[in-house]
This record gives sequence, C-alpha cells and structure tokens, in this order.
Amino acid sequence: MSRVCFFWMLVAICLLLGCSTDDVQQNGSPLTLAMALEGRQMVAGNVIACAASEEGSTIVSVFLYPRPNVENIRYFETVSTDVERDDLKAYREVVLPLMDVFNGYLLKYEIVPEEEKWVIVTFEEDGIVHISNPIRLKQKTQPTEYLPQNVSIDSASNMPVFSWMDGALDDSVIYFQVVSNENNLLSGTYTQEPRFQYYNLDNVVLNITREEPPELKTDEGYRFSLLAVSDDNWVNLFAEVDFELE
Repeated sequence: MSRVCFFWMLVAICLLLGCSTDDVQQNGSPLTLAMALEGRQMVAGNVIACAASEEGSTIVSVFLYPRPNVENIRYFETVSTDVERDDLKAYREVVLPLMDVFNGYLLKYEIVPEEEKWVIVTFEEDGIVHISNPIRLKQKTQPTEYLPQNVSIDSASNMPVFSWMDGALDDSVIYFQVVSNENNLLSGTYTQEPRFQYYNLDNVVLNITREEPPELKTDEGYRFSLLAVSDDNWVNLFAEVDFELE
C-alpha cells in the first residue's frame, strides 16, 4: 500500500472514530474559554446545563437546553478539579459531536473522562456569548444514582401528580422534570420541591416548555423523567418511569 493511500485510510478511520474530540489549538496552544471570550459580549450563568454519569458505564453525559435560534454551541473543560472553578483560563475547548435528546429539544455531549473535572458549555444568541455555570463532574466520587422506584405517580386524573425521594446523595437543590410521549417532550419544568403536577405551574421555578402542552389521554402511554441536580450542576439522581392514566 502506498503512503498516500495509507494516509487517507487513517484520515477515514479518524473521522469514523470521532477524532474531532481533539483540543482546539490556537498558535500551538489549547484555546481557552478566556481566549474565546476576548472582545466578545458575554452573559454568565445563562445556559441551562448539567451532567450525569451513565449507569454501568464510564460515559458522562453533559446535557444542555438550547434556546430556539442559538448557534455556535461549544464545550470547554478543565484538566482536573484542582483549579479555581471560575478561572476561565483553566477551561480548554474540546470539539465533540452533539446528540439529540427528546428529538432535539435538549442536546447532550457524551464524554469518557479519566479524571473528575469542571465543564462549561457556551452558545451564541443575537451575537452575545452565553455561558453555563461551571459543572462539577463527580463520576467517581458521587456517580449518578438510577432509582426509578423513588418516584410515585398518582395518575387518577389527566393532571397526574409526581412525587419522589432523594437517594443517598441528598444535596440536590433543584429538580428537573420531563413528561414525554414517544420521545417528544410535552413539558419541561424545574421545581425546588420533590413534587410536580402536570401541568400546574404553582411550584415551578423555571419552565422551558415552549408551547402549551397537550392534555394527557387515557389511551396513550407516557414517560416521566426526573433529574435531581446539585448546586454544582451534577445530577445526583436520574429516574424514568412509564405510566398511563387510570
């Protein structure tokens, strides 16, 4: 095999295996978040994002909510947790593929980090760069618990009530709930209480539902998904429960 053919075969293999996960370089040095923000207008803490370890896997999923019409979504991470979480010079950009969740209503990155670290996700909206609060990966010291049995559902009406308990990790400060139908998100809400009623917003502190959700029907199946999130945006508990109205 000629050297030229061998080179292009390596390129093809690299593309298939996702070699775009390399660090972004600028003048031979990793591009940091501080460098990416130079000369740009920025809003901190304005990207909804969190991370969870997958059950029985070394994969960590970094979830984000892309508001409509955002662009240039980017991922930055530190080498380890032995840095100041708010030091933007410590975050280097890594190019990763984005995956759809709930048919693109949410997005996620999948990574296999050897070390725990800090992560920040950014995107642009109307020419302004918005960045998430730092996300502390805890896949080794506090892996995400998968406890569907911790969720109770009262589905006696077309406004079912969902309640739940924390697991061993009891430092959750907010809960994200999704009611979906065949992977289509019907409602996405955040509460600080371990309780949510579809579609009652009395105790909802943040609502990402874009349109008025449909009334649930007795002849259809639904799924309730729950993420219990800590102050540093790590998912302590993840649960998915299928249900039908009684």
